Amino acid sequence: MISAGEFRNGVTFEMDGQVLQVVEFQHVKPGKGAAFVRVKMKNVITGAVTERSFNPTDKYEPAYVERKEMQYLYADGDLYYFMDTETYDQLPINKSTLGDDFRFVKENTNVKVLSYKGSVFAVEPPLFVELEITETDPGFKGNTATNTLKPAVLETGATVQVPLFIEIGDRIKIDTRTGEYLERAKG
Repeated sequence: MISAGEFRNGVTFEMDGQVLQVVEFQHVKPGKGAAFVRVKMKNVITGAVTERSFNPTDKYEPAYVERKEMQYLYADGDLYYFMDTETYDQLPINKSTLGDDFRFVKENTNVKVLSYKGSVFAVEPPLFVELEITETDPGFKGNTATNTLKPAVLETGATVQVPLFIEIGDRIKIDTRTGEYLERAKG
């Protein structure tokens, strides 16, 4: 059992049949009355974020979320296949389980597959990926002073906004959490 007074960022616990992860916490000791813990928590299955105050002595069952490194192999219809990098076992995961940020993941990329009690609930792509531009309007040399952006299609099929000087064939670095262009890839 874990008490609310022991909550820290990243701690996962079960409450009311839900698996929650502490996103932010604050121990509050008011001048009058009892101390309490204010917690911002995320439901790891649904992604919903809520805030709540706890008595520091409240006890909860810890929840063990397994994060396993796997390699994305290929997609077949609505099933996406991942391979365990240690045992070489293949695991099919339905497209509905994958987040919106998965559109930046290409085949043979290592990802983290998150499961709770054997049930996969999410796939975390790498924070940053380098992808090639396959389609965009022609670039303009020297046009780097303005913050004007244009749409570009990546090799995974995703569309992002890039600066005007980016051309077809360029490799760029993308933040998978926001889908934003970061920089032109080096090399």
